[in-house]
Amino acid sequence: MENFWDYKVWGTINLIAVLLLSLLTANMLKRKISFLEKSLIPTSVLGGTILLVIAGVYDIFSKTPMFETKFFAENGYQTLEIITYHTLALGFIASTFKSSKGKLSKQRASEIFNTGVTTVSTYLLQGVVGMGITIVAAMIIKDFFAAGGLLLAFGFGQGTGQAMNYGNIYEIEHGFVGGKTFGLTIAAVGFICASFGGVIHLQILKHKRKKILNSASQSEDIALTDIIQTKNEIPMQGSMEKMTFEIAFVMIAYLLTYLIIFWLGVLIPGMRSVIYGFNFLVGVLSAMLIKQVLKLLQKCSLSKREYINDFLMTRVSNFFFDLMVVAGIAAIRLGILKSYWGIMVILGVAGFIVTYFYNRLVAKALFPAYCEEQFMMMYGMLTGTASTGTILLREIDGEFKTPASDNMVYQNFPAIVFGLPLMILATLAPKEPILTFFILIGFFLVLNLILFRSFIFKRKKK
Repeated sequence: MENFWDYKVWGTINLIAVLLLSLLTANMLKRKISFLEKSLIPTSVLGGTILLVIAGVYDIFSKTPMFETKFFAENGYQTLEIITYHTLALGFIASTFKSSKGKLSKQRASEIFNTGVTTVSTYLLQGVVGMGITIVAAMIIKDFFAAGGLLLAFGFGQGTGQAMNYGNIYEIEHGFVGGKTFGLTIAAVGFICASFGGVIHLQILKHKRKKILNSASQSEDIALTDIIQTKNEIPMQGSMEKMTFEIAFVMIAYLLTYLIIFWLGVLIPGMRSVIYGFNFLVGVLSAMLIKQVLKLLQKCSLSKREYINDFLMTRVSNFFFDLMVVAGIAAIRLGILKSYWGIMVILGVAGFIVTYFYNRLVAKALFPAYCEEQFMMMYGMLTGTASTGTILLREIDGEFKTPASDNMVYQNFPAIVFGLPLMILATLAPKEPILTFFILIGFFLVLNLILFRSFIFKRKKK
């Protein structure tokens, strides 16, 4: 039986409060310091960085990790990872509940498909570059793990969870000493590249294109133009608060998500870590299913009111994404960057360069109508996390008016189909690194033939 004064009762609440306090502090600093305001650093990124610095200073002087003190129930880092994991899916679910008019047109279907192919193609490019570096390193450094560079695709492209999972597999099953730490380090470096590389690009866009980017005042003006209440919707303040309905639908969809991935994990225990890693994808499917049920109830006249409000769902999704980013940055342990620092720098720089220029090329060629928005979303997602892509996108498309945000959500369907072979190759890589390296190159070339099919077919026709 827990006592209410026990630190375990308060630890998680204290942590969430500190995360929100850091967001408020970052917002105040951005408004008061002109340099920060002009830098276009997302508030959540700045808030997470503040916590990262404070935790680093605390660790140096106290010799004890700040987030592992009793104030945070001695498991703050684990809680930060859990918050990041869940808020990613919750943010996607809330975004999926918003109206989807025009998303099924032929052009939109093609854009979503191209986004999914680009995602996997970038994974492969990162894997090719990463493995090329570590294969060479293994020839120079005795007993170095040649397949370690493939973790660049998981750390940059898929985030902390998958990088940690495969790093752990390499460490336990293939003797890669420090494999888990290696994966986490790559993910940390990727997030740094995502945040600061994205900010630099936003600055270039601001000065070269003279484009007016999203600011706090603009966001407020845009928000006021949204439809808060329509004729057929439930009242804003009825017997039950309208926001409560929105949050309830999100949480019900996430409950359904858990039930699905739980039984999938039972049926396919060997893929359990991968299945739970795609909680956000199953969450999108669950939200779509509930949306269809609500539409069916209206069609059958069993429900006469609209329960989903786009304005409120946008607020809910933005809250989860903000919380996710600040928690994700705060969860980085600077101490892990001491391991393999030379290889880390090379992998980080190479990963940044190829991801930046490849996605820039694809955005210009295939998404000319909203090139900058698509690039910001893809670059942020494929170097950091989906939340980073969302935050960077919000700096130039504050209310997600372009299809870029929808591309990020729905691209998961083609991405998971084309991405499954990469999961298989990840298990082959430790045994046959050279063979895996050339298979990755071949797979990358095939996907680019698919991706740029319209240009290839036009040339053939000519």
